[in-house]
Amino acid sequence: MNHAHSHACDHHDDHSHATGTVGRERKLLFAFVLTTGMMLAEVVGGWWSGSLALLADAGHMLVDALALMLALLAVRMARRPADARRTYGYGRMEVLAGFVNALTQFVLVGFIAYEAVERLFKPVQILSGVMLGVALVGLLVNLVVLRSLHGHAHDDVNLGAASLHVLGDLMGSVGAVLAALAVRWMGWNWADPALSLLVSLLILSSAWQLLRRSTHILLEGVPEGMDPHEVEAALRGADASIRDVHHLHVWQLASGSRMATLHVELHDQGDGARVLAAVNRTLLDRFGIRHATIQIDPGDCPDEGPGCNAHHHH
Repeated sequence: MNHAHSHACDHHDDHSHATGTVGRERKLLFAFVLTTGMMLAEVVGGWWSGSLALLADAGHMLVDALALMLALLAVRMARRPADARRTYGYGRMEVLAGFVNALTQFVLVGFIAYEAVERLFKPVQILSGVMLGVALVGLLVNLVVLRSLHGHAHDDVNLGAASLHVLGDLMGSVGAVLAALAVRWMGWNWADPALSLLVSLLILSSAWQLLRRSTHILLEGVPEGMDPHEVEAALRGADASIRDVHHLHVWQLASGSRMATLHVELHDQGDGARVLAAVNRTLLDRFGIRHATIQIDPGDCPDEGPGCNAHHHH
């Protein structure tokens, strides 16, 4: 009964959201298409001009394109009506995709680093004109994408993550432009592999964060910034008839969708339905946990003496 109620609320939320999501989805789609197009242009440009920096930046853009695609999928999935079998099915896809994405990035960085070190010792001929042109276009595309995403980023985790990616990419593009100028005007061919090493460090840091976050979710870890002890303490005070809270587990299905299971022990005359409502409200309002499974253990205490409360048992 209690579950049906909390899902009904969820569903209602989704609908009020849906009006804003169409515009958001369009922005994300626009960003995704632009980024993917630019990435392909950088791959071709990098291969044609012999610039490793462009290839590295393309690798970084691949990361962004995937991040944008995940954000797009997340917005799409959120629009579907909640149904227990499927929220579980797709919610995790995002996390799995992030995990695989992170692993792919490590391979990519290995390749770039290996090539870069080789080229530092044996410089390769670089067509600096092509390199400069592609790098400038890349810079422009990044600015356009960043501008279109920026308005929304503060109220959406996925968009925030995506625009953070694009910001990192912007640094990569600025670097590629500078490297192209160094090769062109100074004849510093080493600037290209040196920059690609720098970009691969950028990729590495984002890959590491992604790997850490997705692994934590896949291991059913406690959501970041949440302390189970604090949750337990808050729940103990949720209603006067709650004597103890134990077996509390808090985890995430995907980033943002938090779940909890717990046992609530009541004093004898506690009213179960009221306690369930109070516990659910506390979880949602204070901790953003939308889905909770709560088991009520009737208290084993015949009278409410002062000694009774002191005795917690697990």
